[in-house]
Amino acid sequence: MLKSKTFVKKTRSGGIMKIVREHYLRDDIWCGSEVCTECKQEESVLQKDACIESNLCSFPHYLLPDTNVVLSQIDILEDPLIKNAIILQTVLQEVRHRSAPIYKRLKDILHDKEKHFYTFTNEHHRETYIEREQGESANDRNDRAIRISTKWYSDHLNNKGLKVVLLTNDRGNKEKAEEAGLLTYRCKKQHTSVTSNHILLVTWLADVNNEITSSKVLFSEHLPLSRIQSGIKSGTFQQGTFRASRDNYLEATVFVHGEGDDSTEVLIQGLQNLNRAVHQDLVAVEILPLNQWVAPSSVVLQDEGPKEDDVTEEEEAELKSGLSGVASRKPTGRVVGIIKRNWRPFCGMLFLSQIKEATRHLFTPADRRIPRIRIETRQAATLAGQRIMVAIDGWPKHSRYPNGHFVRSLGSAGDKETETEVLLLEHDVPHQDFSQAVLSFLPKMPWNITEEDMAVREDLRNLTVCSVDPPGCTDIDDALHCRDLPNGNQEVGVHIADVSHFIRPGNAMDLEAANRGTTVYLTGRRIDMVPELLSSNLCSLRSSVERLAFSCIWEINDKAEIVQTRFTKSVINSKASLTYAEAQMRIDDANMNDDTTKSLRGLNRLAKILKKRRIEKGALTLSSPEVRFHIDSETHDPIDLQTKELKETNSMVEEFMLLANISVAQKIYDEFSECALLRKHPAPPPSNYDILNKAAKSKDLVIHTDSAKALADSLDAAQVDGFPYFNTLLRILATRCMMQAVYFCSGMDSDFHHYGLASPIYTHFTSPIRRYSDIIVHRLLAVAIGADSTYPDLMDKHKQSALCNNLNYRHKMAQYAQRASVAFHTQLFFKSRGILNEEGFILFVRKNAIIVLIPKFGLEGTVFFQNKDKPSPKLIFNEEVPSLTVEGHSFNMFDKVKVTISLDASNVQHQKIRMSLVEPVVRFVVSNLTEILRWSFPCS
Repeated sequence: MLKSKTFVKKTRSGGIMKIVREHYLRDDIWCGSEVCTECKQEESVLQKDACIESNLCSFPHYLLPDTNVVLSQIDILEDPLIKNAIILQTVLQEVRHRSAPIYKRLKDILHDKEKHFYTFTNEHHRETYIEREQGESANDRNDRAIRISTKWYSDHLNNKGLKVVLLTNDRGNKEKAEEAGLLTYRCKKQHTSVTSNHILLVTWLADVNNEITSSKVLFSEHLPLSRIQSGIKSGTFQQGTFRASRDNYLEATVFVHGEGDDSTEVLIQGLQNLNRAVHQDLVAVEILPLNQWVAPSSVVLQDEGPKEDDVTEEEEAELKSGLSGVASRKPTGRVVGIIKRNWRPFCGMLFLSQIKEATRHLFTPADRRIPRIRIETRQAATLAGQRIMVAIDGWPKHSRYPNGHFVRSLGSAGDKETETEVLLLEHDVPHQDFSQAVLSFLPKMPWNITEEDMAVREDLRNLTVCSVDPPGCTDIDDALHCRDLPNGNQEVGVHIADVSHFIRPGNAMDLEAANRGTTVYLTGRRIDMVPELLSSNLCSLRSSVERLAFSCIWEINDKAEIVQTRFTKSVINSKASLTYAEAQMRIDDANMNDDTTKSLRGLNRLAKILKKRRIEKGALTLSSPEVRFHIDSETHDPIDLQTKELKETNSMVEEFMLLANISVAQKIYDEFSECALLRKHPAPPPSNYDILNKAAKSKDLVIHTDSAKALADSLDAAQVDGFPYFNTLLRILATRCMMQAVYFCSGMDSDFHHYGLASPIYTHFTSPIRRYSDIIVHRLLAVAIGADSTYPDLMDKHKQSALCNNLNYRHKMAQYAQRASVAFHTQLFFKSRGILNEEGFILFVRKNAIIVLIPKFGLEGTVFFQNKDKPSPKLIFNEEVPSLTVEGHSFNMFDKVKVTISLDASNVQHQKIRMSLVEPVVRFVVSNLTEILRWSFPCS
């Protein structure tokens, strides 16, 4: 059967074009049910014994959700308990147009055979296709099409003991469906009737007809997309990524992307100006007049509890009290509209209402940058003390908080497994088990190097190769050798695991590794990028076993100058797997003169020369406090916490890894100037150095920041008599001024320079077991030397650029997850140690607080000098120095203080390290709760 529609269209040239659209209808489209004998179906999807335990539907039934239910309840549809649902073609098309992420999730559900979800192509079925009536909106037509299809299914399966339940939250659609005799439930009613003990289904209350709102309008209306687009085009509005502040919930910045160096940050202050934007949303902002520009607040301000649907004068006063002087003002604006929401399910805990038998409660996210979320649930008592996930449904203009719904429970708060799951989810770290599709591409065991492998590789098994790594390392990416040559020079080799031999382009294992991007190292746990058979066995360059490698070999003279460089696929046999300490002891022990030790000494001597030369060229030597936990082998709890001690061997390995990365970068760029995957570190803008300059000025020092070389020389010269730790503090501060290093495709950028390393070109080649970027670099290098063939995606600069974006994101999230893991284990450590008194240094001064660094533990915390429940002391803040005077005592950056450290677990959601000032003694000092902050050098 054929339906056709004919209409005419005017072309740009003024002509008239006749358009005929044909729509084919069929009567042989299957219903997909096992119980059906009428449809001539090759296979069935919907089960005959379909039944979810429910007080409403005790009989076998199929679910048929409408579009809005799919959009708002995709989480519940993904739950394993929900099976046997019919997804209409109408619904699938609407979801595709309205939300690409949810469409992808819905397609994944449809492809999951265990879910028994069936797609019914109602738009091409003769009995379910309908045409749009005159005056009928597209939405009303689609609602009618859903009802018609539900009616067809109900009649089709009526005499087979099965019913079809239409799920809709649209009141009008529900009323019309009931008038037509259809079994219809609102999603809320259906899921609260489920008798299974799945809390998810009992508490699923995302009901679009039941928004929690007040009558007072708190926020201005968001502008429609059409006005936003025209405003951006005319320059009235700017678009950028909304970044909420961790320290002040009434403040955020919007990073506006521009051409080249024209990117700017717009400051947003005050609840009305934030206008319901959530961290990472893409927003449109209006820049305020110059006389309304303000400076970032120097007050630490956190949303400590539920508030009425209003903005209190006290909040605004607190915010304004932290505003700095005119000289520090920045472009300031307000959010006028949301271009794209970046909402995801958030981890956190439920803040129970004080009203007896209340069903509306506030959810507090683990991430302080996310606002509290109102949810409705009758299971609050069950969920109390649990880590749960909640999704945002919407944020009405007359609600202080967004509305959302419960997704699932993660486990008891404070439990190590639960907290690890939370930090992995919060940082979007893929950590599911590798699928069978991925594992199917692993080599069959037992595995051996074949004659074919040997024929195309250089045999380097006779060389004295060894690896030097941290204790307990099993994924050994790299090994080195150094030997004397007859001409008096030395041969140095960096040998890297040949992971690209095992992971071939485009297969399931390659796609999974590309998505994960990096291995994530947590305290006591590692989330591998590739399956363990490769990461800890076949690719790991362990001692006394033959392994495939990709080698970078130099001839180097006594001045550590490179005479020649070559690259080769190879086979090696490492003679020793050493820790940094073991390698250092060999070098230092004059009685040891075996080949491995001689090789290490040769490497160490050359590395010192290479490092000296790098620093002379302007490479930065910065500082970041890093800690190492000693874990109990039985309980897996931390029993000791120490800052990491770096040895000469750490620097030795680093120098040759850097040299290999630079050598490979130049080679692949020479061969593939448009598609080389490189890594750059942008120079920080001058404003980034403001805090560093102020800190130096307070000690009558000058820091020159016009180049990396000038900065490096200034840091070297910055010394204070009787204060040896001052230079380390200054370097820690300089680290905070740096930009993030990023991957990029050479054909999409012109600035290759690596600021921190003072190198004109750089890449990552030396860690392919744990970084996908290195696998791509290996493939490029292999093609460059004729050791492997290319493939289309490798030479496509646009696809390389998209890959780099994902790698940058995964790398950043991995760093954050690692810091969060360290923070959690630090809490566990202090929980077992009780109260400690330690010396520290003031790293930052705020208008109402000081931030203290404890070098012994690499720990930072905040001590406040104000408390809402106590009289405020007299505070005088000097922004220029900066310093804070409390009751006559002045606190300056880098001052030594003594603090009491303990764990406060009264708030299970945000357990904190309590820091209180011991010396100097100041009246009115408030012992404070502070979250652990961790930082690492971002430019490697």
